[in-house]
Amino acid sequence: MACAEDVVVDEHLRELGARLQGPARLKSELLTEARHGLLDAVEAYREDGVPPGEAQRRAVVEFGSPAQLLPSWQAELAVGALRGLSLRMLAIAGVGVVAGDLTWRGSSWSGGPRPPAGYLLLADSVDWIWMGALLLSVAGLLVVAASARSPRPGLAVAQRAVGIGLTGVVVLGMVAGCALFTWSLTLWDAALRWPPMLVGLAVAGGAYFSLTRAARNWLLAAARQPAAR
Repeated sequence: MACAEDVVVDEHLRELGARLQGPARLKSELLTEARHGLLDAVEAYREDGVPPGEAQRRAVVEFGSPAQLLPSWQAELAVGALRGLSLRMLAIAGVGVVAGDLTWRGSSWSGGPRPPAGYLLLADSVDWIWMGALLLSVAGLLVVAASARSPRPGLAVAQRAVGIGLTGVVVLGMVAGCALFTWSLTLWDAALRWPPMLVGLAVAGGAYFSLTRAARNWLLAAARQPAAR
């Protein structure tokens, strides 16, 4: 719990926190680290005989204004959001590539007439979307790793490009997946009673919900990030 003498520090941190957007855990870590640094500076001033209120004001001024701090902090949060989206996409797309066909294997209609060419094209498209998602997620993790070593402007552009690509894949995958499932029901009535199909539908729904949240977090963080020059 904050002491009464920490009001100036806490107000400064609240102002910073209100203007930051990104992963909650990383944001909390940034603000906690900042608070520890500010309180250490306040303590140092007080040991030199500076009154408590003035010590806080000096520490805050020395620490930096929101205009000075927010660009680098928001950039770090945007990178963290891209890392989270890339990791989540890598895991989910990996499962999609490996297990996507398992929902159909052994079904009662698998030995029947061949589906229409458009249906087969859509099914292949879903597989290619998952493959593209895998490649983009790996690219995202490589860009994040490179950004940690060298925060160059070109890497900020690459971050946005990969993030936009991953977000687009989420949208495209949801549309294609829903279309494939709906078309499957029109072709085979038994699809809605096929257990692997139902399990796959539930897993896919949870996966896309998770990906949508991660993509939204990245979009919000990237929107607050200053444009690269």
